[in-house]
Amino acid sequence: MFVVLRITFNKIINSQIMKIKVLGTGCAGCKALYTTVEQVVKELAMEAEVTKEEDLMKIMEYNVMTLPALVVDGKVVAKGKLSAKEVKDVLTK
Repeated sequence: MFVVLRITFNKIINSQIMKIKVLGTGCAGCKALYTTVEQVVKELAMEAEVTKEEDLMKIMEYNVMTLPALVVDGKVVAKGKLSAKEVKDVLTK
């Protein structure tokens, strides 16, 4: 019993929810990427928090010149228009 509880507790402690941000000013491409990311996360049954960042000052902190951009756990992983397949590839790396 103790071993099972310890393993379960360690899984809970060590598991992190992936934090995904879509950087964009609200253009059609940015909205499309956000929708695509939400669909892929749902399809893959991932534990992830998906948000969009539209504040230009905060976007500039990521040093990106191309929008939309995809940020996973604080790191820019893709820029520009992405298909659902490309999003899947990025999120499952």
